Parts: sequence; structure tokens; C-alpha cells
Amino acid sequence: MVHILQHQQSVANVFIAELRDENIQKDPLRFRRNLERLGEILAYEISKMLDYKDAEVVTPLGIAETRLPAEQPVIATILRAGLPLHQGMLNLFDRAENCFISAYRKHHKDGSFDIKVEYLSSPSLADKVLILCDPMLATGQSMYLAYKAIAASHGKPKQLHIVSAIASREGLEYTRSHFPDTTRIWLGAVDDELTAKSYIVPGLGDAGDLAFGEKL
Repeated sequence: MVHILQHQQSVANVFIAELRDENIQKDPLRFRRNLERLGEILAYEISKMLDYKDAEVVTPLGIAETRLPAEQPVIATILRAGLPLHQGMLNLFDRAENCFISAYRKHHKDGSFDIKVEYLSSPSLADKVLILCDPMLATGQSMYLAYKAIAASHGKPKQLHIVSAIASREGLEYTRSHFPDTTRIWLGAVDDELTAKSYIVPGLGDAGDLAFGEKL
């Protein structure tokens, strides 16, 4: 199942537009906050897919019946660009466990590159709900290798959600073909073009640099 926020009429489109806007991007705080707000909206949408249980809340005047999540998800992100999106999801799933993955592109002289997973920190994922987020889903390879790494060492989740702010059409199709059939994919928007250097067009640029400053 693929869910694309831009196909709906909602305030999410404001945040996506501002993330893309080269003038608004000059304010790193605004850029991070827009990623965070998009994460909050996506977390709310994902919350509808979770299991719930009956519960009672004692108020000053009586007892209120309600339904609360039966469990909290594990929220995983790929450093460093994924941190604001991760924080937005954590604002809503405020009791969630967390996983952090260090992955990067190792470039070669011919212009090609490999994805390397260098480090990860994660709780057990066995029989849990996993939300794996990264702001840009370009080729889809980073997301897939990150998932393989954490699943191999920390167990396979019972439910998997993939979250990105912007995806390429190619990255979306790669994700659909490589992840388990039951995976739900949540995206802000999907762009048709992916350059030879794996940049999404029109995209928004380098999310990590825009959020945290340029790297060497």
C-alpha cells in the first residue's frame, strides 16, 4: 500500500512546498521544522493502522471509556538527514523505542557509488511495528540496506512502514519490489525524474545539508 500526502488536499502540501522553496530553504530552522511537521502528520496517518485496545480513564467526575494503542512502534531513521523527520514522528509516538542507522554513499571515480551501512543502534524488532524514515527516497537502496541490516541483527518486525518526504518514481518502484508485500509506504510527494547521480528532480536538494549545514 502506498500513501501519498500530495494527492490529498491538506496543510501537508504547505510544508512540502516550503521544503522545496529555495528561498525558504535559506532558513535551516524553518527547513527542520517543516520536516518535523511533516513527520507529525505522517505519524498521525500511521497511527490509524495500529492495533488498539479498550481502556478506561479516571476523570475528576467519573470514568471515561476510550481506545488506546496496544503497543508503541519502533521509529528508525538514517543519520543525519532523517533526524528532523524522526523527531516529528517521535512528537506523536512519544513512548516509542528508537533505532538509528549510519549509512552513506561511497563514491567511485567513475561516478558510481555503493551504499554502506556503518553503524546501527536498535532495540529488538521481533514482532514489533517498525517505522523506517528518511526524508529522501531516491534509489531506495539506502532504505532497503538499512532494513536488511537491522532485521538481520535485531529481528524481523510484524509490521513495516516506510516514510519519506520526497520520493522518486524509480525509488518508489524499487521499494515496492524489494520490501515485503505487506509494507506500507508513506510519502509526502513523488517526483518522476532521478538524475545519473541519483538526485531527485525537482526534489528539494540535499536534505542533510539544508537541515544541518554543508559537509566536506
